[in-house]
Amino acid sequence: MSGSGKGTALNAFEDLGFFCIDNLPVPLIEKFIQGFHVSGGEVERAAIGIDIRAGERLRDLEKILADLKDYEFRLFILYLEARDDVLVRRFSETRRPHPLAQAESMRKAIQIERRKLRHIRELADITVDTSELSSHQVKSFVASRFRSHPRSSRLNVHLLSFGYKYGVPLEADLLFDVRFLPNPHFVAGMRTLTGSNRKVARYLRSFPETREFVHRVREFLKYLIPFYVREGKSYLTIGVGCTGGRHRSVFIAEELAKLLKLKHAAIRVRHRDEGRQTKKRV
Repeated sequence: MSGSGKGTALNAFEDLGFFCIDNLPVPLIEKFIQGFHVSGGEVERAAIGIDIRAGERLRDLEKILADLKDYEFRLFILYLEARDDVLVRRFSETRRPHPLAQAESMRKAIQIERRKLRHIRELADITVDTSELSSHQVKSFVASRFRSHPRSSRLNVHLLSFGYKYGVPLEADLLFDVRFLPNPHFVAGMRTLTGSNRKVARYLRSFPETREFVHRVREFLKYLIPFYVREGKSYLTIGVGCTGGRHRSVFIAEELAKLLKLKHAAIRVRHRDEGRQTKKRV
């Protein structure tokens, strides 16, 4: 979606060493891939940005993407979107015109764009809503998700902590709600800390329900993940959420990453909302 952070994402891919092209005409995509495929290894990773400016040729993109699966490389489709009100605000702040806004109002143009892109969205491996994400967070997401370049059949497991008050991460394949655990936010001296702090970790581990929850989720994931590996899934995002995303979810994600022992999976942890500042009461 226009205004959802595609340029920021492409910059992040470029920082990771990807060969990046923004708004490559749809008919040239397959030719580019063919050239990249026989380049003798000069280009190993590429990121192509496509948006509504492709016009009517977007109709051909679905078939092209299906044809690309015949090539011997990993095709990954990342779709970025945001809420209508957020997109309107971003275009207003940057004073940039929406690509479809010449004959329509801004909101109408966004609705038309969303409708035209719905089939592309359905093809995506991951859909990310950037409404509550800063440019830095979009870059951080791309960096954490695409930094490695796996050449094997290993599953990349991403443990993502988040705060429900900031929205559920749309990229999550599995969600675990840990708001039932005692909240360190209300304990003197812990409000400004995070779940990565030893004091907070010691406090949460002191409760039997915390230890039991971690044990049960770990056993569940040990049972489940081999089936994802068998099916050839490359990425699995496991969301762990609490109210603000600073204490309980951070601790549980770190604890699971430490205790999970998986033969055919690489585990990474990302804390989406850990750095958000807690508002002081007046």
